[in-house]
Amino acid sequence: MTDTAPTVTNWARNITYRAGAFHRPDTFDALRTLVAGSARVRVLGSGHSFNRIADPGGDGVLLSIASLPPLIDVDTAARTVRVSGGVRYAELARRVHAHGLALPNMASLPHISVAGSVATGTHGSGVGNGPLAAAVREVELVTADGSVVSIGRGDARFDGAVTSLGALGVVSGLTLDLEPAYEVEQYVFTELPLDGLDYAAVAASAYSVSLFTDWGAPGFRQVWVKRRTDQAPVDFPWAAAATEALHPVPGMPAGNCTQQFGVPGPWHERLPHFRAQFTPSSGEELQSEYLLPRSTAVDALYAIDDIRSAVAGVLQTCEVRTIAADPQWLSPAHGRDSVALHFTWIADTEAVLPVVRRVEEALEPFDPRPHWGKVFTVPSTVLRGRYTHLADFRHLAQSLDPTGKFTNAFVRDVLGDFLHPLS
Repeated sequence: MTDTAPTVTNWARNITYRAGAFHRPDTFDALRTLVAGSARVRVLGSGHSFNRIADPGGDGVLLSIASLPPLIDVDTAARTVRVSGGVRYAELARRVHAHGLALPNMASLPHISVAGSVATGTHGSGVGNGPLAAAVREVELVTADGSVVSIGRGDARFDGAVTSLGALGVVSGLTLDLEPAYEVEQYVFTELPLDGLDYAAVAASAYSVSLFTDWGAPGFRQVWVKRRTDQAPVDFPWAAAATEALHPVPGMPAGNCTQQFGVPGPWHERLPHFRAQFTPSSGEELQSEYLLPRSTAVDALYAIDDIRSAVAGVLQTCEVRTIAADPQWLSPAHGRDSVALHFTWIADTEAVLPVVRRVEEALEPFDPRPHWGKVFTVPSTVLRGRYTHLADFRHLAQSLDPTGKFTNAFVRDVLGDFLHPLS
């Protein structure tokens, strides 16, 4: 299906995509033909990005693969699943769980597409848990000439092929590692002080730990602790247990969130913060996120505390999580165990951007890498210096997409024009 004059926005509606056409092919052959016959293509996943990473520009093609037949092929013996690019985590998780298997981790919301999530370095939380891309063992791409290329672990190109910002081709399929299904208990604690914070101990206290604050005062209003029932009991002496169900965004209904108070439940109904049938987070928001070396967590938090009056004025909630190092060349967690500071802002770009710049200035000493799908203003010349395998990625992109069909203004600005030397 094609709309020649589309009006398509992202999930937050702060971006209206500029495109010459919007295509939603419903067969794999139609997808390959469309890609081969187009001069410029960008793929729209679930639209849960807050910048122009998916925007093809005025003469380009905006492509959705949501109308392709969904594929979720579980191999119980190999403990893998092959999933088509347009499938979302909520659907994938239910199908995998029905086979007695599980993903090792999930993001805070299950509404996002698998392909878009791993392409932008999206993650969950946990000292031993890498980004969602860590579960990928093979990626299948429809490349510029319409041919299909599969790149798996062991291929020298693999560490550039998964978190690729959509710059290599259309992700038509992914194969993910699975493990036996498990149950999770979720607990919420309140009023964790910043002074004296032993972040390493707090982050390691359970399988997944998230700290939330509105920065209206020092410290954290909530701590969400997710324990696998096959692991040690939670010992969290630093804050009091919540006495009522809570939502991370003040004022939002707690019923939108996954079960709390330590009630055991399937992994896919506890690891996300939000239930799949409800709007995640607040729904009216902008988001920014920065990944820093985990060892700098406390210093970085104090740096934000120093400007909290400015931050609090446009903030809904800030979440602090930890992520294990990742080998993907363009992963914000590449090569270093990381702490992520995530900001859910009010839906007012003009008011938010000056504060985003202040946050980036405060975090500058800690070498922050912004999440590729969020709002950030870090200059491209600075950002390029934070990715040591940028040249390797450029070579990979040139080999798979020699005319730059899958680039756009965002990619060229951040990573440089693949067809010409970096300035």
